[in-house]
Amino acid sequence: MTLRSARPLVASGAGLALLAALGLAGSAGARPADAGSTTVSPAGHSFAATLNGQTTFQAGSVTVTCNTSTSQPDGTTTNNNQVPAAPGNTNAAGPVASSVNAPTYSDCSASIPGVTVTVTTSGTWGISMQNGSPITATMTIPQGGLVLQTTGLANCTVTAAPGGSASFGATFTNGAPSQLAVSGASVPVTVSGGFGCPTAATASVFNATYDVTDTTDATQQITVGS
Repeated sequence: MTLRSARPLVASGAGLALLAALGLAGSAGARPADAGSTTVSPAGHSFAATLNGQTTFQAGSVTVTCNTSTSQPDGTTTNNNQVPAAPGNTNAAGPVASSVNAPTYSDCSASIPGVTVTVTTSGTWGISMQNGSPITATMTIPQGGLVLQTTGLANCTVTAAPGGSASFGATFTNGAPSQLAVSGASVPVTVSGGFGCPTAATASVFNATYDVTDTTDATQQITVGS
């Protein structure tokens, strides 16, 4: 996320923030009127999203980098991190949506010495997939679903989606593994703290790439088609 002192850019994230990100004030089900048919496969299969590379959060002149992030099925009776069972995995005129367990973030560091970073996520996140060229996705983060805290030389708290659930765009690429990429997604935030904290910032930008893998059958791939 790139925090900047600007008006919020909503529906454009933390974490995949963040990302998301995995995430933002629209609805994951929002779609243009001319959206085409979408099918997410395999129907009923569970999936994991694992960060490929790094994700960064920038607050003023301070950049926070996280090397590890994942959203995994939790083995409960919820349908989080699961492709909808047939026929719900197909929409003749729009996207297919799934709920997602909040991604975790760890192995985070700051660009200045003497600062410790903690990223906490909560709630149920969401993702909707729309077939096309490219395949597009909408990530939704619940209100306050990602909180970034720094302690040490600067004690700051950054809260994403402070006023309610928020949504942001991503792209999905079929492959082995398939990938979900968030590039320049804008997320509304509030920042509190003392000296060194960018308290005027009202928006952030999130960039991350996640590998999406089938956890029900490792020989198969999560794919999006018509």
